[in-house]
Amino acid sequence: MADPRSAAPDTPADPAGPGTPADPGTPGTPGTPGTPADPVRLPDALRFLTELVAWVAAPWALAGVSPWLAAAALLLLIGLPTVLATPGDKKQVIVPVPGYVTVGLVLLQLVAAVAGAWAAWPVRAAVPVTLLAVACLVTEQPRWRRLPAARP
Repeated sequence: MADPRSAAPDTPADPAGPGTPADPGTPGTPGTPGTPADPVRLPDALRFLTELVAWVAAPWALAGVSPWLAAAALLLLIGLPTVLATPGDKKQVIVPVPGYVTVGLVLLQLVAAVAGAWAAWPVRAAVPVTLLAVACLVTEQPRWRRLPAARP
């Protein structure tokens, strides 16, 4: 199989033509050596940070009640979004679900982060977590408007 980078300069490496993301010869486009494949977007970064907080805060808050409950919460908070996804929203979909399920899973993460932080941590830690969740909620709105129309 021929390497698309070895194509003649006047021959586009991608059928869509030069300047497309798959064209490895255009500087600054994804696929160019030294350029990240997908730029990190603010909503994605905020959602990821909120998920991390939820994974720590919710089990921490529940550990005083039951270690088994804390483990179950962690399993649900990590496992459900890993397995369930809306096609077109993630690159790899194990179990396809409608868009509203993905929105619900993000809301679950936000609630778990905020509730866990307020239950387990001091106010000086819970307030930034709440602000992070609000910022995530605001920046997720365009994605959430698009997702409910998506079908598995």
